[in-house]
Amino acid sequence: MAISDTQKVDYLFKKIGFGTTKTDTNANKLAANESIASPLLLRGDKVWQQAGDIPAVKPSASNSIIGVYTGATTVECTEDITATGNRTWKTNSTDWIPPEFGSTYLVNVYIHTSGDAANAEDISNKVFVTGSGNNDEWFFDYQSGVLNFIGDNLPNGVNFSGKSVYIAGARYIGTFGVGAAAGEDASLGNLQVSNNILSSVNTDADIRLDPNGTGQVEIVGTNAVTIPSGTTAQRPSGNAGDLRINTTTGNLEFYNGTEWVILTEQVDITTVDTFSGDDTTKVFTLSESTTSTSIIVTANGVVQSPGNAYSVSGTTLTFTEAPATNDAIEVRYVSSAFTLDSTISNGSLYATVSSTNVEINTDVLPDVDATHDLGSTTFRWNNVYTTDLHLSNMNKEQGNDVDGTNGDWTIQEGDENLYLINNTTGKRYSFVLKEID
Repeated sequence: MAISDTQKVDYLFKKIGFGTTKTDTNANKLAANESIASPLLLRGDKVWQQAGDIPAVKPSASNSIIGVYTGATTVECTEDITATGNRTWKTNSTDWIPPEFGSTYLVNVYIHTSGDAANAEDISNKVFVTGSGNNDEWFFDYQSGVLNFIGDNLPNGVNFSGKSVYIAGARYIGTFGVGAAAGEDASLGNLQVSNNILSSVNTDADIRLDPNGTGQVEIVGTNAVTIPSGTTAQRPSGNAGDLRINTTTGNLEFYNGTEWVILTEQVDITTVDTFSGDDTTKVFTLSESTTSTSIIVTANGVVQSPGNAYSVSGTTLTFTEAPATNDAIEVRYVSSAFTLDSTISNGSLYATVSSTNVEINTDVLPDVDATHDLGSTTFRWNNVYTTDLHLSNMNKEQGNDVDGTNGDWTIQEGDENLYLINNTTGKRYSFVLKEID
């Protein structure tokens, strides 16, 4: 026995009206008493991703989202031969835009000579959705693109011989699926996606990538990652771990929770070779193969000049002159070093090493007072360019070699004289200068 229409209606009422499963007849269990959820299926692959861009009025021509079918493009349908004759016609196209987007999207139906779509849209060929008063209404399924003459009769007075049903309307031809279409903006919570740019909707809001548990954030590829850059004055207040390029100093820097710190390459002394001079030997064998730029050579604590005082080839160290007897020679291997044009900086103070000089924007101080020399008896600075010259041996136990006393003096320049100031007594003197030709 066939399922009664009453049971079919009860199924639809419970399914569509209440979103529940029909488990009994309406007489035994009302729709409000059904408890098993049965929501309608919403297929993600059929979601009209760009539906928000469909205008309220049907456009006159097709675009990337809407296909308009009118005139020569009016769709000629094929008869569904599984139904009774001329009862159902198929456009063989899905996703027609329904009138819920606007009344102009209601399709128009015409019955006209087969193979003549360009002339189908004529008022004399049109059949109306409400019929002609002869129970000959039609219904169009916008999802499947199928027209059915749902009334008891076919259109009144129409002879279908040599004719087809034509549909004029609009279809959604945009992107399907959940999410925004390529090239379109989309919102996800407080995030905005525009093309390949992810930004926060709220001004000055953070964007966080927070993996679950022990997971890590990975950026893969073989290219590079661009991090923020700006001047020292543009530094943010900083959170521990912040990383940026300082365009004032040209350095990579990070915030350690208290201050901005420059990331500089570490110079690591990994190995030290020691030798003793004998006033004869010039060539010494090193423990590692190296180059003159990768080692620091000292004799009795004085750094030797590569190329002038020594040369290196592989594991062979050759001095220009044989170190004197008992000279303590040390060779330190530097595992990594700064290249030319590198800048060592803490943000406000820096030293830049170039091929011609070392530029420093702060004082250069020895680690202890009155102990280290600037140059030596054999390696002297060529010229010293300075303003005032301050001379003092006040912190030395032994005074000068003439009378053994200590003093504190300053030499200053005048337009015609040189002046000498005793910083202890405050007395001032001028040098006696004799002009020569």
